[in-house]
Amino acid sequence: MDWITGIKSAIDYIEDNITEKLNINDIANRSFSSPYHFQRMFGILCGYTVGEYIRYRRLTLAGAEISGGAKVIDTAIKYGYESPDSFTKAFVRFHGITPSQAKKRNADLKSFSRMSIKISLEGGNMLNYKIVSKPSMVITGLKKRFEGEPGDRYNQQHDYMVDGSTRFVRYALQGMADDCETEYCVISDIDDSGYSFTIGAVIPEYFNSHLEKTAGKYAELLSVIKVPEHLYVQVETERGANCINEHLDLRKRLINEWLATSPYIISDAPEITVIHLFSKNKNDSYVELLIPIEKDKS
Repeated sequence: MDWITGIKSAIDYIEDNITEKLNINDIANRSFSSPYHFQRMFGILCGYTVGEYIRYRRLTLAGAEISGGAKVIDTAIKYGYESPDSFTKAFVRFHGITPSQAKKRNADLKSFSRMSIKISLEGGNMLNYKIVSKPSMVITGLKKRFEGEPGDRYNQQHDYMVDGSTRFVRYALQGMADDCETEYCVISDIDDSGYSFTIGAVIPEYFNSHLEKTAGKYAELLSVIKVPEHLYVQVETERGANCINEHLDLRKRLINEWLATSPYIISDAPEITVIHLFSKNKNDSYVELLIPIEKDKS
């Protein structure tokens, strides 16, 4: 079963059982893929997690029912909330108003529409890629977890990367690596609440073994991430000064155009982004994406 048919089947199952207790294993089974692979593909293509999709759809339907006169407590129970308080908190975060305010005429409510899969004539695009086995590596850098709404997470990551205090430490790490034109970003610990993000450099082993001596007071800010040897699909953005802004679209294209029809699936391993920024000629800069993969055994 192809990815488009699989995700459509999974969405149909979610919508048909939106008031029931939904299990990610049951949802993923409808797409004929593993729970991890389904969630990663869904997140990259759609921009939000499966859990967020379910929560937004339930709160959309709950808002419409309450504005139509349904009782708050009945609606809370119907959509899986254990108490009116937990339902009210979720309702306010999504709609910006309380359930009681939603009952009033002309109340402003938000609507998150059902996802639909449309078959259209696409393709004909060239995508250069490599299947590479990367040896294990150790990346030393600044690590932070980003949570919240999907758009908020990326904004948090962007603000973290451009913050002056983080840049100072990262420049120091690049100096220790004797490579001021390369930075490594690692995405790991991905779940429904968010992900962990590390940005840094590959520095000599001696420095990692003596961080307090070599990094001084900044040592306590640093994390050492050990990335095991793994198989990756590797793609690169076009060369240019705007390459960082283009890498997210390339990531989505890789999943949609290549991985969805390949004999591989995303594996449970860190995702790596390598940023190559050349100060002397910014037009030669590019971003290298490494998505962990494994053969599909299903």
